[in-house]
Amino acid sequence: MRRAFIEVSTRMGYEIASQTTSDLDRIRILMVKYASLPMDLTDASLVLLAETLGQGDILSTDVRNFGVYRFKNRKPFRNLLLR
Repeated sequence: MRRAFIEVSTRMGYEIASQTTSDLDRIRILMVKYASLPMDLTDASLVLLAETLGQGDILSTDVRNFGVYRFKNRKPFRNLLLR
């Protein structure tokens, strides 16, 4: 499955975001903020990416958590999978 994802990503021209040390600090802050859910590394990385891109449109089956998470501390996500 992972190899198929990489192959499709390469063909379609998707970019894979990299993270810096300051990004890891923000991820830690997000995971502490949403510890009651709890927020995992993957979800925190997606929230960080949304903040970086200024874009809250996502595709996720995680309806419960992404209904609670906010990017830029106030904006709700719009799950395009559930439209």
